Amino acid sequence: MGKETEFLEHGNTEPHGPLLRQPATDAVLYKIMKVGDLIRSLELGYLHFQRVDRYKDFPTADARDGEQLPLDRAANVATTFEGTPDYNAANYYDSCRARTYASSFSLENSPLIWERYGSSDPVGKVGVVFHFGRLRNVLNQTIGNEPGHSALMVGGIQCRQIFNINYGLIDYVDAEVARANEGLLPNPILYSYMKDAKQFAGEREMRITLSTLGVGNFALVDGTAIKFPESMQLAFDFRRAIQDGTISQLLCGDTNTSRHLGFQLDRFGILIAPDS
Repeated sequence: MGKETEFLEHGNTEPHGPLLRQPATDAVLYKIMKVGDLIRSLELGYLHFQRVDRYKDFPTADARDGEQLPLDRAANVATTFEGTPDYNAANYYDSCRARTYASSFSLENSPLIWERYGSSDPVGKVGVVFHFGRLRNVLNQTIGNEPGHSALMVGGIQCRQIFNINYGLIDYVDAEVARANEGLLPNPILYSYMKDAKQFAGEREMRITLSTLGVGNFALVDGTAIKFPESMQLAFDFRRAIQDGTISQLLCGDTNTSRHLGFQLDRFGILIAPDS
């Protein structure tokens, strides 16, 4: 890591928590996944995070995820930094967006999330049910590991722990008229917790973000510069999570999917209840 970023050697757990609306500790979270993605996550032991400016691989994806509100941009462009007149607040927010990753859940097991997510798998989709408080504790312990023991991977190479982890409920706003920068410039993390109400309010999303500053250069533990890929993997033991109640249920949409999933889980010594 270059000298200009040495102060960021280790990220923090929930540094922006006071800025975000938190779910109840005992909240139940639903994540709809492709069966194949769940099996890979079990095999390799990770929770998938997608860069927020790269949600585009399914028809209902939010192409503006994490972006500045439209009416904020003009004022952000007009706000420059001392000594760098060609670099403005809008540039900084765009850079932060390109260094922010999210893993998304819902507070409600609704037909909408089953319709929108986990599609295009030949076997089917599965709903993974999490206990928020337990999930939060596990991930905070994971992200809080000492430098040199990072659980974040980029392309199979360990990443220096430069990311902050945060949790929060999405604020649904009217994106055509909403402003976040009236009076003061908002913390960049807030844009990753805002979505257009007209399109997405029905999803009732709670998300986890991994984010770092929008300035400076960062490196993997082998010295390779990070180019902030489209996705990252955070170490997460799905098998242990099922055993200790962090994951309380696996929900299948039909009998064939349930049968196939049961066969796959048997390889890991995991049994699912008949009504799951």
